[in-house]
Amino acid sequence: MSGVVVALLLAAVLVAVVMSLLWFSRAHTLDRRVGSFHCWVAPSAEGPWKSGVAQYGSATLYFWSRWSLAPRPRIRWDRVRLSVVERRWQNADAASDDRLVLATCRCGGDFFLLLSEAAYTGLTSWIEATPSRVDSVT
Repeated sequence: MSGVVVALLLAAVLVAVVMSLLWFSRAHTLDRRVGSFHCWVAPSAEGPWKSGVAQYGSATLYFWSRWSLAPRPRIRWDRVRLSVVERRWQNADAASDDRLVLATCRCGGDFFLLLSEAAYTGLTSWIEATPSRVDSVT
């Protein structure tokens, strides 16, 4: 191999390693934030689903896509406009510790969140704790 090819291969490997380290650092940081939880979001119950991490802010629910290096949240929902209009259990096994909830949410338009039972409880509590909210959660 010529020196140019070796240099290009080494540069490509270096770029791949740096990108991987940045992704792992971002994922670790998002997972450790206070008020964060894993969830999936979709515009319809059939998908397409985007995996990510959501985090409660004082007035906004933020969503960061799992497979991204973006420093800013992909989606933001305003707390005073956000409501849960329906919920369904995704796995019917009541004894399971990892039951998932499919929540139909509304914030301007409808969207769907798939999240753990504990995360759903936290989400509804966070929504209900908003001042002057009536009938925001079913």
